[in-house]
Amino acid sequence: MACSLQDLAFLEASKAAEIDEKLMGPLGFSIDQLMELAGLSVATATSEYCAQNLQRILVVCGPGNNGGDGLVAARHLYHFGYKPVVCYPKQTAKPLYQGLVTQLASLDVPVLQELPSAEAIERDFDVVVDAIFGFSFKGEIRAPFADIISTLKKISKPIVSVDVPSGWDVNEGNKGGVGLEPAVLISLTAPKLCAKHFKGHHFLGGRFVPPAIRDEFGLKLPTYPGLSRKRPL
Repeated sequence: MACSLQDLAFLEASKAAEIDEKLMGPLGFSIDQLMELAGLSVATATSEYCAQNLQRILVVCGPGNNGGDGLVAARHLYHFGYKPVVCYPKQTAKPLYQGLVTQLASLDVPVLQELPSAEAIERDFDVVVDAIFGFSFKGEIRAPFADIISTLKKISKPIVSVDVPSGWDVNEGNKGGVGLEPAVLISLTAPKLCAKHFKGHHFLGGRFVPPAIRDEFGLKLPTYPGLSRKRPL
């Protein structure tokens, strides 16, 4: 079924958090499962955007679940035949995240502690995946991510943002222009309110959402084509 952004429901940050609570409560999903599903959606959407022309992918990961989605996506991108490099400057000691880093190490996927310079990114990469902040981010952007976002704002390479472009207000968009302006947005589960302000190439990754969640929150999700875990919008 053809679907446009106008046909979809948009989620406030509080509703997105409520959906996650229900998925990980009465509906039986674990955080590991949700992160794997999200990361695979990110990887498949990124690969469709990149095709085989844009091979060198820098995945910039934050310290939370959005960063975990990026770590999973990097692993799948490797298996899809791309050449990912991960920048993960503020690693968490939680076993889930350490396991994801170990999996990348087993594939010889580089995991950097510091973001390369804007000049190095322009030279060495074709695409940047922004997996820094998700829908739960609030407040000011602190070190080291203020400098990271500042650097990414200087590059001309296309940026693919995971769920919410980093630096954006989840409900209101890029207030004050402090956030990134990605070429691609991959919304997870359903678009957040800020996606109304996004004008680029938009994918939706949420095939796993059960009917109970869809109906309770009025998500108006599209039909996903074939075996795809994401839907182009």
